[in-house]
Amino acid sequence: MDEIDCAVIGGGVVGLAVARELALAGREVLVLETEGAIGTGTSSRNSEVIHAGIYYPQGSLKAKLCVEGKELLYAYAAERGVPHRRCGKFIVATSPEQAGQLEAIRVKAAANGVDDLVQITAQQAIAMEPQLHCVAALHSPSTGIVDSHALMLSLLGDLENAGGMLALKSPITRAECGDGAIVLVAEDGTALRCRSVINAAGLGAPALASRFEGLAPETIPKAYFAKGNYFTLSGKAPFGRLIYPVPEPGGLGVHLTVDLGGQAKFGPDVQWVASADDLVVDPARGDGFYAEVRKYWPALPDGALIPGYAGMRPKISGPGEPAADFVIDGPESHGVPGLVNLFGIESPGLTSSLAIGRHVARLLAQA
Repeated sequence: MDEIDCAVIGGGVVGLAVARELALAGREVLVLETEGAIGTGTSSRNSEVIHAGIYYPQGSLKAKLCVEGKELLYAYAAERGVPHRRCGKFIVATSPEQAGQLEAIRVKAAANGVDDLVQITAQQAIAMEPQLHCVAALHSPSTGIVDSHALMLSLLGDLENAGGMLALKSPITRAECGDGAIVLVAEDGTALRCRSVINAAGLGAPALASRFEGLAPETIPKAYFAKGNYFTLSGKAPFGRLIYPVPEPGGLGVHLTVDLGGQAKFGPDVQWVASADDLVVDPARGDGFYAEVRKYWPALPDGALIPGYAGMRPKISGPGEPAADFVIDGPESHGVPGLVNLFGIESPGLTSSLAIGRHVARLLAQA
């Protein structure tokens, strides 16, 4: 039986960040990815936004790791030449009732350590973004965008330079926990004995954990899938900054983001689905996008929204429930030596990825 010090299951941005951190700490690391390339799941189907850390409950892992991860990510991208831009974001109120919520958002952000939000008047906002309609806004100058694919390639390069390895098309069917090691068993029956295993399988993390013999079922949350549909804009982007409405139940509303090439897209919405493979965008959903977008961009032309792509949020809380925090369970949580499970790593997972890597490394060092 082959042996490895540390196996990371999942080659998305979080798995690669975790593997990089462990390899740089001197661990022997192997990344096992089910697909034929890195980052083909949630990591390649998102907004590529570097979040400031505004909306998350004080003291939550999402708040802590987003704020820490934002600073790490900006520094890393600048050092490694990963394309990114600190473009800033407006959170816009389009009614007097929403305007009253902006101060509460600013206070929540400040409690998380985000102290650069500034409330501005409609006149100030429109002077900066002439196409915008609002009654007031919050300006978040530390929000930005990043090329997620370039980021993942850079993380992989660091991993390999530190002696780590990547194995593609390597699905794990089950695992046996015990005797001071975790034995991973692949589809073809190949077994790999590991001192440590990090389950960073994203959408498939709960299902994978359920196949770990020796892991208590009650430590595994139920998986839910919240599809996010994006529509791209035909024509030139009307804004240089990201535009977000005041948050609504279930999500952040239909917001506008731009990529590094200047392409504008709207979304994601929230569509609860039964399967993580349900990634087809229904053009009819665009009808609802027009009304939402026109609240802050009344000049959106008819026919300008084109079905783009869909992403899937790896939720561990269902419809109507409060959004769950990240769950990063080490041995002290579930009792299995050497195992760390990452559940519900949805947004702001990309922003938090480098901080998550540090957090997982600390958990294993303490075990």
